[in-house]
Amino acid sequence: MSRERTDQILADQISLRAERNPDFPVLTFECAGKPDEVRTFAQLHERANGLAAALIARGLGRGDRFALMMRNHPEFAEAMIAASISATVFVPIDPRTRGEKLAYTLRNSGARAIVLADYNLEQLAAVRAQLPALELALALATGEEGAMPIDLAPGVESLDEALERPAPTVDVRVESPADKLQIIYTSGTTGDPKGVVMDNARMGGSGMLGTLFGFTREDRLYTGLSLTHGNAQAVTFASAIFHQIPAVFSRRFTKSRLWDICRRHGCTTFSLLGGMATAIYSEPPKPNDRDNPVRFVTSAGMPRAIWESFERRFDVRILEWYGAVEGGLAWKPIGVGPIGSFGKPPATLEMKILDQEDRECPPQVQGEICTRPVEGGPPRVEYLGNAEASAQKTARGWLRSGDIGHTDDDGWFFFDYRKGGGIRHNGDFVNAGFVEKVVAEHPAVADVFVYGVPASSGAPGEKDVVAAVVPLGGARLDPGSLFAHCRAGLEANFVPSYLQVVDEIPKTASEKPQERFLLDAFAPSGANVFRADDWRTPG
Repeated sequence: MSRERTDQILADQISLRAERNPDFPVLTFECAGKPDEVRTFAQLHERANGLAAALIARGLGRGDRFALMMRNHPEFAEAMIAASISATVFVPIDPRTRGEKLAYTLRNSGARAIVLADYNLEQLAAVRAQLPALELALALATGEEGAMPIDLAPGVESLDEALERPAPTVDVRVESPADKLQIIYTSGTTGDPKGVVMDNARMGGSGMLGTLFGFTREDRLYTGLSLTHGNAQAVTFASAIFHQIPAVFSRRFTKSRLWDICRRHGCTTFSLLGGMATAIYSEPPKPNDRDNPVRFVTSAGMPRAIWESFERRFDVRILEWYGAVEGGLAWKPIGVGPIGSFGKPPATLEMKILDQEDRECPPQVQGEICTRPVEGGPPRVEYLGNAEASAQKTARGWLRSGDIGHTDDDGWFFFDYRKGGGIRHNGDFVNAGFVEKVVAEHPAVADVFVYGVPASSGAPGEKDVVAAVVPLGGARLDPGSLFAHCRAGLEANFVPSYLQVVDEIPKTASEKPQERFLLDAFAPSGANVFRADDWRTPG
């Protein structure tokens, strides 16, 4: 390698740390009922080199893409590093993805290969005939629920066997931080998912989030978020590698085990997204809720309604922040600024609330959250194969988030709702967070998500309020009790018009509730839907 190594390239980060601190146990992967899997820098370097050599030996060249589809296993991290070593591009896919969405992502990304787990083999088999460009599949044997024996899957090689074979040392093929590293897909809430093309410098620079957030060498990071999502990659993985801070990953998010995991591993901070906070808060209170080693939580979307109650109940502090894979960044340091704000941008970014004519909105007036660099030209976003969407995202020199927010008189920023996602009921804008807080505090509720459906009145722009609820322990929910609880704790227009009782709230890899699936399943006359007007106390 003729160039000097740099922390802006993931492969270089790993090789430098493997030389200087080889035995440091930087990543721990935990799974209930299984032994922890620990990776040192030396192990990450060796195993990622082995996977890079396997990809190259099977014909993948610079810029070729491979899909990466599994839960949080050590091999996921090793595959990310292998992509940086081999100058290939990985495409993270939520392991729950199936059917046409899976086929679309693999086709749209142009993936020539896929690295997946044995419990995803049936999903791949169902669509592989539609994917003539997919030449290679390497599967990790886990034996976990839903796993298919790899030797029964036609055209699939064992990832374990490939990694066990002796491998030549691969010289890092990435030529500069601008070389592409991954294509990460949006959730597709407003159309087909779009692939955001991200370079090595983006991953390398993400490690600086740890500096902004105040992580120290005495910390131990934790996340249950999927590594297929930018949050887990940037806040936990990149910070752990960059700062050499130990981090713990759960196979998947589990609200019931979260505090026990933090106690067992001594985790001092963990990462949350909005829907997760409500789910955790809805767990029945326990005497040891405050007995935990966590000093603060990095949150993106802590509902204002439960913010202070969450801090008191679990004896933690909230560091709120805002960002997206396309760009944009702001954060509110602990104890600074008003509750509910996601903070202010760094000095390198200009952030404004703009109306439809790109005029800055005054304080308290809602508009779109937009950002642009203070220096260095306009923002850049590349959606794979979609120049029109890329141009729209950065139209007239602003990165347009699609999020609606406002500022206060002191310039603190607040997120209000996603474009098209506001709930106006009887003329009032309903704060879903307040409704979710009250519903979550009912002792029979395990999880809740509040959304809107077109108003039965037919009034333009109006919506009725739906609370999708998961009963605690699968027990039968008493609608009358829950409606009475809501009427006691909420103003009239905030009381849900309907309760939609479900087995689970469908969520993305980032634990973001997927409203469209609940909306598709919603029917006012459905056996699992209860109208507030039918459960009123006489008198």
